[in-house]
Amino acid sequence: MRKISLTIIAVGLTLLAAPVHAQETYVVGMSAALTGPGASTVAGAAEGARLYIERLNKAGGVNGRSITLIVQDDQGEPSKAAANAKKLLTQDNVSLLINTSLSSTFAPMIAEAQRAGVPLLFAGSVCPPEVYPPANEFLFCTTSFSAAHDARATIDFIKQKSGSNINIGLAAMAIPVSRLGIDAAEKFSAEAGMKLIAKENIPPATADYTPFATKIMEGNPDWVYCWAPWVTEIKTFGALRKLGWKGGYALNVLPETEGELVQIKDSELYAMGTNAMFFENLPVQKEIAKAAQDAASTYKPEQMSDGWIGGTTIETALKAAGWPVTPTKIKEAMSTLTIDTKGLRGGPIEWTKDNHFRTKQYYRVYRWSSAKNAIEVAQDWKDYIVK
Repeated sequence: MRKISLTIIAVGLTLLAAPVHAQETYVVGMSAALTGPGASTVAGAAEGARLYIERLNKAGGVNGRSITLIVQDDQGEPSKAAANAKKLLTQDNVSLLINTSLSSTFAPMIAEAQRAGVPLLFAGSVCPPEVYPPANEFLFCTTSFSAAHDARATIDFIKQKSGSNINIGLAAMAIPVSRLGIDAAEKFSAEAGMKLIAKENIPPATADYTPFATKIMEGNPDWVYCWAPWVTEIKTFGALRKLGWKGGYALNVLPETEGELVQIKDSELYAMGTNAMFFENLPVQKEIAKAAQDAASTYKPEQMSDGWIGGTTIETALKAAGWPVTPTKIKEAMSTLTIDTKGLRGGPIEWTKDNHFRTKQYYRVYRWSSAKNAIEVAQDWKDYIVK
């Protein structure tokens, strides 16, 4: 059902991109993993951005102009992402390119965007290293999670909870971006004085996580931290619990996390994230939920936060760039942009000419409360300066 829905979306939006529209509207292109292995994490973000733009257009658009959003499915495959980028840049003449896909698609899309001189926004996909200081002038990122910064904040939280004299185990999916997160956690845990007792890189196609959990348990860990795609985060946890381990487990908040915390109901499972969870029922979250309901979306509102922020960023950037627009004007506007996240994050996203990630990253920790029979905030917003 979901695959059919997304295909209709992609085709419908593409049909809007006739040359006449390109002359009268802002044209933005997105390559996203709408289907394939990564869809459970990033396709909801693509849907959130689409709904935001649809809502914005109904309200009059930006600077009196509508936005034509052209969405292409790349299934998380580099070759398809490269083909999508070429089409969007050379045939559809987009002024802004969006990546909402897997890290494997980054290199070809970056190459195509730079060749065309068009800014590329990562809105749902993990932020590439090139957006951090000193930033690549063409690349920008609003996605909530970040390997090194997530690791630093998580190790700080564990130290606050349990001190430094602890055994810690680390787990990652055996892909470069996940290894990056756990390598950072190894560094920060060593600086904190913790003892690393295991570091497991788990292949993506793993069916049985028991052998990896067994190796971690051999070192008698007090805590385990996993920074990886959701399947690895949650299946590593499940395998450890099946083996009888009772310690604290920390993972990164992804679109699937809130629903899973409610299902699992484990008070020692801590989720570190930068997006506010939807049980808080903020006004902006109500807007997202209504947009999803009105569109009969197959995605839950909590899966759309990164995409909604991406849509807010598109609106803010185009408003600053004015009309008529060029890729250069958008790039220049984005290089010193402030995006109001309206409570979805702990604060605004601020870009400078040298920093296209954000000047501050805000973290909050969630867990299940048995006493409340609900999710609760285990640690409120804490900010980190990004240098």
